[in-house]
Amino acid sequence: MTYRAPVADYEFMLRYVVGYESVAATERFADASAETISAILSEAGKLCEEVLAPLNRVGDLNPARLENGVVRTPPGFAEGFKAIAEGGWVGMSGDPDYGGMGLPMTLTTAVNEMMSAACLSLQLAPLLTQGQIEALEHHASAALKQQYLPKLMSGEWTGTMNLTEPQAGSDVGALTTKAEPNGDGSYAISGQKIFITWGDNDFTENVIHLVLARLPGAVAGAKGISLFLVPKYLPEADGRPGRANALKVVSLEHKMGIHGSPTCVMHYDGATGWLVGAEHGGMAAMFTMMNNARLGVGGEGVGIAEAAFQQALDYAQERKQGKTPSGTIIDHADVRRMLTGMRADVFAARAVMLACALAIDMQKATGKADWAARAALLTPIAKAFGTEIGNEVAYAGVQVHGGMGFIEETGAAQFSRDARVLPIYEGTNGIQAMDLVGRKMADGGAAAFRLLDEIERHAESARARLSDLAEPVLQAGEALRGATEWLVAQNNMNDRFAGAVPYLRAFSRVLGAHYHLAAALADPGGPREKLARYYITALLPEHAGLLAQVQSGAEALFALGTDELAV
Repeated sequence: MTYRAPVADYEFMLRYVVGYESVAATERFADASAETISAILSEAGKLCEEVLAPLNRVGDLNPARLENGVVRTPPGFAEGFKAIAEGGWVGMSGDPDYGGMGLPMTLTTAVNEMMSAACLSLQLAPLLTQGQIEALEHHASAALKQQYLPKLMSGEWTGTMNLTEPQAGSDVGALTTKAEPNGDGSYAISGQKIFITWGDNDFTENVIHLVLARLPGAVAGAKGISLFLVPKYLPEADGRPGRANALKVVSLEHKMGIHGSPTCVMHYDGATGWLVGAEHGGMAAMFTMMNNARLGVGGEGVGIAEAAFQQALDYAQERKQGKTPSGTIIDHADVRRMLTGMRADVFAARAVMLACALAIDMQKATGKADWAARAALLTPIAKAFGTEIGNEVAYAGVQVHGGMGFIEETGAAQFSRDARVLPIYEGTNGIQAMDLVGRKMADGGAAAFRLLDEIERHAESARARLSDLAEPVLQAGEALRGATEWLVAQNNMNDRFAGAVPYLRAFSRVLGAHYHLAAALADPGGPREKLARYYITALLPEHAGLLAQVQSGAEALFALGTDELAV
């Protein structure tokens, strides 16, 4: 397929849907005007279309491999990453004091989504580096920042995140990797980590690992974990990579998808590292990187959805079968149902993603607690909804292709295979949902209720112009408010957790309708109003059944004994 970067969609959504003008109006981001954003998006779109998209199939057919301890990446990946690095795309939102561009996260999120659509396997490398940059900016010492941030932002070095161990998956507190003081301010890191995305490559000078480990005498569980920076090569005094550190790639995982991206088993044998943040404060520091990555992974889901939709649309316009006005399958009602639903869901997930990024920017620019709470609330929603839509749209894309979708040569199956890992990355979507109804509701639901206030006010104001669309959005917002009130009233957390996933999905559906309504108001009679009409009439009603699940509690869920599940 020929990927087409959705630059015009982004320009419309930033202007009319998520309110980007509020970001540009701040002193911090005053230089990031709408005109500047448009120019940057256009340049990024060209990179994605001309350089990255041709590598997508190459990476799938030529997986990363390990040869004599050296990771070999697919043909063209080195040149692709060089183009990303030289364009300044890695350090887009980084601190200008260390070579970053200081641009809004809203823009970085848009660019990352386009790169994901073009070639997800390669885009994972700059995404993880960006997450590491943010963690170091917030938690590293001045010396570590000075030594590592410029190289990471320039793309000369890449960064990784090392959490998972064979016996410790989502339960990070069960890790056993050790950190022993060397007596000179550094530490000796020993242990094994698995599932390390882009744990090594053959096209950058150095790879910098952020590794969770336990200091001597640390308490058990997550509270006893510290974070360490461990480079592949120990930098010399002049900053150039020196001798190899005591770490290695043991093997690469054989994966369902994203074959071009090396997923490594890493072994640390007394490797030299430096503490990032406070002793035993590793989880707080790592969560900075993880939250950045969670938004990024949500964007990856949107990117896969966009690419899968484009390919399905192209195929449906060419495939001749049955008697239709055009002679092609796009005029069959069920094919049109799939394509319209795909397009509507991509719009909704993209809007949620952008709204989350915008909240991050507004918090940085204003320091206001309400914006921080908004960003925290939207992060698990953006991650989970974006990745679920990525999978659903990729699934529908295979279905649109019919039998040809099951044939690898068409490329439709690759999107489905590549997308499948995204709901697992950075905390499974079930964990995201539990976080939403647990930690994110620790304020009694205040942040959620403020967002619902906005949704309902917006729908009420739209009644005069689009009453048939505004009314169902208003009613859905009120229903979501009632379910939220029920949730926060539950003292038994299992009653919350049992309905967490349907609650997050229902919240996403209502948010999607809210943003579709904004688009309809800005494009009366146009394609965006028509798309909004489909979403609000055909997809939004899903929220009612979801909210019924939410308020059913945990009793029925646990009524069936463990031994009875197999009966």
